[in-house]
Amino acid sequence: MPTSSPSPGACPCGGASLAACCGPYLAGAALPPSAEALMRSRYTAYTQRDEAYLRATWHPRTRPLNAILDPDAQLHWLGLEIKSALRLRQRKAELPDHPDSDTVEFVARYKVGGRAHRLHERSRFLREPDPDLGGTPRWFYLDGTFPK
Repeated sequence: MPTSSPSPGACPCGGASLAACCGPYLAGAALPPSAEALMRSRYTAYTQRDEAYLRATWHPRTRPLNAILDPDAQLHWLGLEIKSALRLRQRKAELPDHPDSDTVEFVARYKVGGRAHRLHERSRFLREPDPDLGGTPRWFYLDGTFPK
């Protein structure tokens, strides 16, 4: 379901409002309950330039050592489209379910210097205990590939 530029007060990921959608995740008041919710909240974190959230939700094994966001980038995020959540398709195909791993394919649109671009990614996520949260399980972004 594609989303266009959010209306004032709307969540950048396409939800009705930031406060009712990704806001609690970015504020640390709640954990995303699914890989798709984490992916949407990470998109929102990119639009809000929230480096701390992006680092906290990136799996420690694959998290970059350097800054994730470029402070000089003149990037304007335009919208998000979820293409698929892989585990949903796997269930329908009756393949073995791995409840602690998931894949979400999406397209994020953005502008740089007035020119439009698309980021098409198939992201992998893992749910593991987070030592920073006393071992509470949470979803982490692991890595992604870029379909042609």
